[in-house]
Amino acid sequence: MPRIVGGGLRNMLRRSVVTMASVCLTGVLWSGAALAQSQPQRLPTLTMSAGMHLIKAEVALTPEQHQIGLMHRTSMGANEGMLFVFDRPGQQCFWMKNTLIPLQIAFLADDGTVVNLAEMKPQSLDSHCSTRPVRFVLEMNTGWFSKRGIQAGARLRGEPFGTPR
Repeated sequence: MPRIVGGGLRNMLRRSVVTMASVCLTGVLWSGAALAQSQPQRLPTLTMSAGMHLIKAEVALTPEQHQIGLMHRTSMGANEGMLFVFDRPGQQCFWMKNTLIPLQIAFLADDGTVVNLAEMKPQSLDSHCSTRPVRFVLEMNTGWFSKRGIQAGARLRGEPFGTPR
């Protein structure tokens, strides 16, 4: 998978805007494409850190990538996850339709501070929401944050948050 380095997140955002414009011009609706998705998506990755723990996260930037998320995966590496990036802060809510593995989700402030965490059960339509507006959401294997003593108030580091790893 490609790795995001340097100004990669900004470049990826620009490419995503161009890609989304192309998709709209061809008349393909992102919701219809997501509903037809039956295989796991694979996205470019970046590396972040939570204290001494490194995280390799796929980066979901577009509404279609957000909707598909980690659907249809049967497993995920121990320190792998998916970072959802939104254009502007808002209350972000997630559910687990067609997601086969249990996940723990962290809602993150712009500086990488954990706002709140939630455990999510596979194939559930239960909604898990941020307790305040956020632009970043990180999904990891169930218990990942808890097992490492990471809770609300802890800070993740890396390119999305303007801090080195």
